[in-house]
Amino acid sequence: MTTLDATRAELALLVLYLNKAEARDKICRAIQYGSKFLSNGEPGTAANVDKSTSLARKVFRLFKFVNDLHALISPVPQGTPLPIVVLGKSKNALISTFLFLDQIVWLGRTGIYKNKERADLLGRISLFCWMGSSVCSTLAELGELGRLSSSMKKIEKDLKSSEKYQNEEYKAKLKQSNARTLALVKSAIDVFVAIGLLQLAPKKVTPRVTGALGFTTSLISCYQLLPSPVKSKTT
Repeated sequence: MTTLDATRAELALLVLYLNKAEARDKICRAIQYGSKFLSNGEPGTAANVDKSTSLARKVFRLFKFVNDLHALISPVPQGTPLPIVVLGKSKNALISTFLFLDQIVWLGRTGIYKNKERADLLGRISLFCWMGSSVCSTLAELGELGRLSSSMKKIEKDLKSSEKYQNEEYKAKLKQSNARTLALVKSAIDVFVAIGLLQLAPKKVTPRVTGALGFTTSLISCYQLLPSPVKSKTT
């Protein structure tokens, strides 16, 4: 593969990435929370970018609640422990509710829905749902990491320490473990982002802290959505 071919392949992956609505949403999310960090809750250009980007993101998420509603009623993998099943389904229910209520918030901010007080109340309820879904996700990832750790230890018993990284099953589980660890970090941080948005601890989780944490989890989400890199061979 020539350098030009490799460049074309990389650009094709970038186009594929940017064509994802979810990827564009997370890029906008990074801009939103980066602006929140810069504004620190004070009026100005950064605060305007924060508000306008937040409103734009709500359009990306129209009818997205159907995805988690489908996941809620879908069967779970056989052998999944009941506590993890309950946490996973609770997460789906809460995030689906959050996304549905967020549509009403969007209608309120655009002026289509005239009852501002009710729209604000529903917006606050939706944030509590998102915080709850992040808590459920954190606990579920902890449970899944525990299961992975146990299965990896069983493989290690049958293999020498130097051989485990040559074992395909072990490598697959290690990859899963790394992905779930990253998801755990993201969901745990998002709990504090929700606390900041709800102003449950305004002195500790300030708008600047909320912006920094939200920007961090946005970058993690962008990374999670990256396509597999192209393996190039120069001639």
